[in-house]
Amino acid sequence: MALRIEDYGIIGDTQTAALVGLDGSIDWLCLPHFGAGACFSALLGTAEHGRWLLAPAGRPTATSRRYRFDTLVLETDFVTDTGTVRVIDFMPPRDVRPDLVRIVEGLSGEVRMDMELIIRFEYGSEVPWVHHVDDSLRAVAGPNSLTLRTPVAVDGVHMRTNADFTVREGDRIPFVLTWANSWQDAPPPIDAERALSDTEEFWTTWCRQITPVAVEGPWEDEIRRSLITLKALTYEPTGGIVAAATTSLPEKIGGVRNWDYRYCWVRDASLTLNAMIEVGLGDEASAWSRWLARAAAGAPEQLQILYGIGGERRLTELELPWLPGYEGSAPVRIGNAASDQFQLDVYGELMYAFDRARRLGVHLDGETWALQLAFMEFLEAHWTEPDEGIWEVRGPRRKFVHSRVMAWVAADCAVRAVEDQGLDGPVDRWRALRDDIHAEVCREGYDEARGAFTQYYGSHGLDASVLMIVIYGFLPPDDPRVVNTVAAIERELMVDGFVQRYESETGVDGLPPGEGAFLPCSFWLVDCLAKMGRVDDARTMFERLLTLANDLGLLAEEYDVATDRLVGNFPQAFSHVGLVNAAHSLCECLGLRADFDPQLGLRRGTLDPLS
Repeated sequence: MALRIEDYGIIGDTQTAALVGLDGSIDWLCLPHFGAGACFSALLGTAEHGRWLLAPAGRPTATSRRYRFDTLVLETDFVTDTGTVRVIDFMPPRDVRPDLVRIVEGLSGEVRMDMELIIRFEYGSEVPWVHHVDDSLRAVAGPNSLTLRTPVAVDGVHMRTNADFTVREGDRIPFVLTWANSWQDAPPPIDAERALSDTEEFWTTWCRQITPVAVEGPWEDEIRRSLITLKALTYEPTGGIVAAATTSLPEKIGGVRNWDYRYCWVRDASLTLNAMIEVGLGDEASAWSRWLARAAAGAPEQLQILYGIGGERRLTELELPWLPGYEGSAPVRIGNAASDQFQLDVYGELMYAFDRARRLGVHLDGETWALQLAFMEFLEAHWTEPDEGIWEVRGPRRKFVHSRVMAWVAADCAVRAVEDQGLDGPVDRWRALRDDIHAEVCREGYDEARGAFTQYYGSHGLDASVLMIVIYGFLPPDDPRVVNTVAAIERELMVDGFVQRYESETGVDGLPPGEGAFLPCSFWLVDCLAKMGRVDDARTMFERLLTLANDLGLLAEEYDVATDRLVGNFPQAFSHVGLVNAAHSLCECLGLRADFDPQLGLRRGTLDPLS
């Protein structure tokens, strides 16, 4: 049985990622990239579905862990009755093939260790043929192979690879697992200690790009760790950022809301770009912008809400019946049928992402503007149509308020592109479109009787996505309708101080009700409260949200207040983006970073670049 979600840490090489448990077991890893089949799937089943355990033979008396400085090198210390041992886990920056490295270091006394390697390709369904090749062990099935190298003697028992060894103070014993195509020769060995040094250098060098003044303040560590996590979820060859490293971690334990998040959502682009540009990560923002332009290229009516890491469009959803699911939460799904949905809001998020990039100095070529012109032409003709909405409902299409607000954002960005950036377009028509959308949303989306913007036209139900009315500037934060809506959300969508996406009894998605508090929505409320001048309330809520992160600073998609645990896919990019952006808004309202200009990299009022 898998651990609690918060008991996992993440390691990765910016092309894939592994989840490492507090017990020393790696229970999830897809190779050679995020979207590939998993070779370790114990997270969604049992050890028999694949894992790699490396831990003391006896139960430790204490366990602690941390990331080494500003890196993705994970250190786990096990204290036993006979001594203390450290397991160092990391994935070095990739040259040709992915490597997973584990170094066992003896800190004191001596500790008897167990290693159990269970390789099951294709999400636990394929048992490989394992054989010795020179000084290594190679497992092969179909197109996949994994090669294990270690100085420790290993044995094969019952389709598992085991080792029993003792570590003494001062010992450093490496284990290196390398993926390759099965038709290729066994990959050459790497030096584990050199790989460790290279990995530390990669992450510390990357972190030096983060503009210090952009993260300084009371939450510097949390912002920095969130940015490192976003980098870990980036597919380096294309610049796309996956929503999470996992699939099918449930929104409710035992429930059916189990989705594959190993894809890139256009919706995330605008918020992620904002987070990256604000802290000086221009290279990542540029790569993400280019990925977005490539993925979205084509007929405007074919714009999808999510794509594969390379921009793939066909993301057929399948169920894997041989996996019982995390704590029995079935079905386990790969692929995502939401890729076929029509979500009007995505056009606004795309336009906002490109607008934000241009205004903050990211170079976009002329083809990008041509693409935007095509999208605006489509939006003008289709913005009045119902859609599936931000929450990817699997029920009837409706006229969602958030979708209309984001259509307004698209028109507003198009107008500003002409007025402020000198681009060429039918600005008078876009101004009229912007005004029409705004008037309709205020007329049809606001329920006078309830005193709040609702989920969709004609609905009385609340939806936290309407907080974007403040965040994107649809209405000013002191507008009485905004104040009333925020008050209604605080009163009726908050559970123990955290925000749910919408009222479960509305039944908009055709699935049984029940899920945790949605962490991105909770961070949106922090942002809104700060903009409304309720800075003390915003800070209190923000600091309470920070307590939900695990000991490594990682957040899932949701939090179950009833069981006091994280739920949903993990770690979740949307949650970490929400943390960074809420922190920036809060810091600005507290006067902690008002002197920083992210476009120029200068302190405002000076001519000196930030060092």
